Amino acid sequence: MIRVENALKMVLSDIRVLDSEPVKITAALNRILAEDIYSDFNIPAFDNSAMDGYAIKSIDTAGSSRRTARIFDAVDTLKAGDVAKKIVKHNQAIRIMTGAMLPKGADSVVMVEDTKSENRCVEIFKEIKKGENVRKTGEDLRKTEKIIGKGALLKAAHIGMLASIGIQKIKVAKMPKVAVLATGDELIDLGKRPSPGKLYSSNTYSLCGQIKASGAIPKELGIAKDDAAELERKVRSGLDCDIILTSGGVSVGDYDMVKSVLARIGTNIKFWRVAMKPGKPLVFGKIRGIPVFGLPGNPVSSMVSFEIFVRPAILKMLGRKRDYRNEVEAVLEESIAKKKGLKYFLRARTRWEDGSYVTRTTGAQGSGILKSMALANSLIILPEEKEHIKKGEKVTVWFLN
Repeated sequence: MIRVENALKMVLSDIRVLDSEPVKITAALNRILAEDIYSDFNIPAFDNSAMDGYAIKSIDTAGSSRRTARIFDAVDTLKAGDVAKKIVKHNQAIRIMTGAMLPKGADSVVMVEDTKSENRCVEIFKEIKKGENVRKTGEDLRKTEKIIGKGALLKAAHIGMLASIGIQKIKVAKMPKVAVLATGDELIDLGKRPSPGKLYSSNTYSLCGQIKASGAIPKELGIAKDDAAELERKVRSGLDCDIILTSGGVSVGDYDMVKSVLARIGTNIKFWRVAMKPGKPLVFGKIRGIPVFGLPGNPVSSMVSFEIFVRPAILKMLGRKRDYRNEVEAVLEESIAKKKGLKYFLRARTRWEDGSYVTRTTGAQGSGILKSMALANSLIILPEEKEHIKKGEKVTVWFLN
């Protein structure tokens, strides 16, 4: 068996970054940026008011208070989008609205709550510092500044930043297309009534969900029965995709034929079994340059294997800079025994409590108990050399969301 770390390195060394495509920024949410973005100008482009109030010379407010208010001449009103026609002189004020360009001569803004106006005069009850309540030119973005780096996952704030510098289209990584094929005579499609011995193909739907969550597009190939010719035909129907996933048929049973069929159609198989639990029987290879993963058939094994190997492959195809799974140390709330020589990935609930993370499993950890995955927000990772982990020990945890 190959160790998890070595298997992942082997997988990623065979993954290429996909080409980019231009999209409107309105369609760029949750896409991966394929270019560095620089600002062509300052944001804000001019000093402007952060408050509704009065633009003044700060020096003229020296000593101002409720008892010793300074009185200014209100010489104009300025709303956002307008440019002042007057220059602020000593003991003069211009009524200004939030976002309006600071008029010449003024160096600060006093909030309207600290003033009282009457006729053409305004009383100021507070001593103001130079620059107070003023948004300075370029305090958000400086001209030529790199504002978003290649490989970033674009969120709503990124879209707003792009719009703020006038960008309408950007280059993003093409979304990988991932073929999903379930295998096994026992499987049936949704909508059919299961007869004795039959099961719904839940792996198809959990894998499609994981594919979408990773930023890729699933292509369902349906179910292949335990027949070599049908399996081959179904696999070949996924050769227009960037990755092919099969689920089931990779163990050592009489009808586990995925590995042999993949080899027969020209797949260069790199490894077959991984020293992990769940997910030990796992095939990885390439056919016509397309990465192929033969995932285990048990629901939890399939999902965990995807998380450890397929998701990082998708992220590399997208050009994403790092995995973005939050890894922490947590205190174990229960004792766990494991088999030496295998790396364990246990489904867990992890929370912050009294200054540290604490974690416990989600119950029975059988590879067929999908509920253990549905209840989990994290995976407890136990190294190969460990056999007994006691309650109170610190363990490594990956958050899943």
